[in-house]
Amino acid sequence: MAWFKTVPFAELQDGRGRRVVVDGLPVALFLVDGQVYATEDTCSHAEASLAEGRLEGKVVVCPRHGARFDITSGRALSLPAITGIATFPTKVEDGYVWVDVE
Repeated sequence: MAWFKTVPFAELQDGRGRRVVVDGLPVALFLVDGQVYATEDTCSHAEASLAEGRLEGKVVVCPRHGARFDITSGRALSLPAITGIATFPTKVEDGYVWVDVE
């Protein structure tokens, strides 16, 4: 495992995405009910930033064409996406969000 320090936990907003770059990889962070989730930031269908998408519980809706993804598993839940996205382990330590992208 290779943990990377990202942003202060206090900067995340519940129900909203935040784009960060972790070891050169665009990652979307989501805060839902105090839990941080991390996914690949790029939609598997049309290369839009998922961090800019609407969050419905633990589902992010792509802002470009409306594809839906489960942020806990990365599974594609609706067309036009048929391929899921990567998800990454997270932890909060010393007030910062850490992500393991390996």
